[in-house]
Amino acid sequence: MDAENVFEPLLHTTEAVCRQHPDVRAFVPFPTDVTPQPVTPKPCPCSTYMTQETGWDHDPTYEALSKAIIRAGPHAHWRETYKNTDIGDHFMDRFGCYCIIGPEGPFTSQTARVFMVYMPPHLYYPWHHHPAEELYLVLSGAAIFCKADAPDTTLRAGDISFHESNRSHAMETRDDPVLCLVLWRNEFDTPPVLSARAKTTHAKA
Repeated sequence: MDAENVFEPLLHTTEAVCRQHPDVRAFVPFPTDVTPQPVTPKPCPCSTYMTQETGWDHDPTYEALSKAIIRAGPHAHWRETYKNTDIGDHFMDRFGCYCIIGPEGPFTSQTARVFMVYMPPHLYYPWHHHPAEELYLVLSGAAIFCKADAPDTTLRAGDISFHESNRSHAMETRDDPVLCLVLWRNEFDTPPVLSARAKTTHAKA
């Protein structure tokens, strides 16, 4: 399957979910200036983890988007946000993220950024922050979401986590993988950085 045949369905299913979910609609309107752009595929170990993942329990509401994200994986430009930091190869090889709408993605917009995030079971995403306001929508699986000065919460398909500008947050998977749609608004040209914050003791919700 060529790139065009995976990216167009990816855009359509992304738009459908964004328009249907009330919290996503309230966070940022789906951009009307979406423009296709060339993609240079850039695989990484996590893309293989995702395509070979056997632990999916797709929610019917988000199954089409989840599968479109997975199908587009071999053609995507996978991001290495924390390259040259001390986060370690274990995390870098397993944490997956690529733009759907944004730099190096198949589409661009001046008003929003849309990413996918994949984490296999038993992976910890350390505390980090960024100027952009962010909304996570869980599409498949489950993860523990942590925010500074807030209780840890286990989120599953259809649940959202909102992160204010520069508010430290973290994630952790247990026995399930997780696949998320992630949207940014405002100041989205500044990448995330790791926060000087210790890992908390996670409480199952």
